[in-house]
Amino acid sequence: MSRPCKRISPCSIPPSPSTELQSLASTFERIGDAEKTQWLPYYYAALAQTWIGWNPATKDKDANSQKINSYLAKAEAIEKNSELYAVENMSATQQMLVNPRERWATNGKDAATALQKGLAADPNNPRLYYLQGMSLFGTPSQYGGGKDKAKPLFEKSLALYKASQPKPLYPTWGQKEAEAMLAQCQ
Repeated sequence: MSRPCKRISPCSIPPSPSTELQSLASTFERIGDAEKTQWLPYYYAALAQTWIGWNPATKDKDANSQKINSYLAKAEAIEKNSELYAVENMSATQQMLVNPRERWATNGKDAATALQKGLAADPNNPRLYYLQGMSLFGTPSQYGGGKDKAKPLFEKSLALYKASQPKPLYPTWGQKEAEAMLAQCQ
């Protein structure tokens, strides 16, 4: 069960404590280490680690992002795809949010680059538009963001979710969160 997204959180944090999510990430890592040709276990390890990073109780966001990036590196060694770029975007965003004023130029650029690469790899990935909308939603209007700029991206994301037919075991997260964010844009 997911909770409504916070302003800066691109995915809702599951109600599980961080220790359970860390255990889940470790389990997926072990599966990935055993199934050396599969990127999905490392992806899910990185995604679980991402949820840990969005939890306000997580103190060291940089160390958390480093762990996310280590899982992503293992997955990308097998296959590069838009789903991995989506998690890469979230990792860079978490690092930026440690100190937005000082890190916007580096981590903000990394987050934007990850989205661009993801959209080039698969322009029909609804999670990428959701994440792009989240970025604009959290950006002040004087800097080109705001609800009006984010709304069309959430709408596009939802249209793509409705049209998508994901493969078994492939990522499906984000639709409820996009719906909640679109409601905030009304």
